[in-house]
Amino acid sequence: MKKALIFQGGWDGHEPKLVSKRFAAILERNGYHVDIYDHQDCLADLEELKKLDLIIPCWTMGEIKREYSVNVAKAVASGVGLAGCHGGMCDAFRQDTEWQFMTGGQWVSHPGGDGVRYTVNIAHGSSPITQGLEDFVVESEQYYVHVDPAIEVLATTRFPLVNYYHASNKACDVPVAWTKFWGVGRVFYNSLGHHDDVFDKSPNAQILMERGMLWAGEGKQYAIDNNLSAERYENSAKMY
Repeated sequence: MKKALIFQGGWDGHEPKLVSKRFAAILERNGYHVDIYDHQDCLADLEELKKLDLIIPCWTMGEIKREYSVNVAKAVASGVGLAGCHGGMCDAFRQDTEWQFMTGGQWVSHPGGDGVRYTVNIAHGSSPITQGLEDFVVESEQYYVHVDPAIEVLATTRFPLVNYYHASNKACDVPVAWTKFWGVGRVFYNSLGHHDDVFDKSPNAQILMERGMLWAGEGKQYAIDNNLSAERYENSAKMY
């Protein structure tokens, strides 16, 4: 049985316990054993993290000990998947730039606040995560994120919709969901999820999340089956 770890906390406004419960249920019905922790000490043992198939952070803002962040980065590089949504992953640990490097982006703003009605445009390509999905409408916060140019963009949203300072620039499509690799590990992010109920109100958002988590969690076995190892990167990892 595959194993996943969820650590939850940070700002309560993002409903980390409800989101964690939802994600755990999704994974359990896909054959995972899931452990949920209300603290970050579960990240203290690197060798235990490497035994996992998937790590899901659900911790908005806050801080993380450097050694815990390093352990997650090394575990993911070894093949453990990393997946998360909105504040739980890419509005976490704003002072930790290596976390941002690993996850592929950073939340910076939501012009107009909650209740903005916007379209999520699916980027049709080769990713199994988006196969058969159509564009869908969300009524929530619309997230402006700064992203790693190496990500594979799975969905976007058009800015500006709200007349804020950024509206004096040309229109642009900002990523909503993406994948990337970190060592031999897989990383998935979905910026939707300001409140837990967005996944009920916009079912395609949950489909994206479910497929993304499962895709990330398959990376470890793929690396084993194809004799992939993070060792070729480790001699260069001087920041650790």
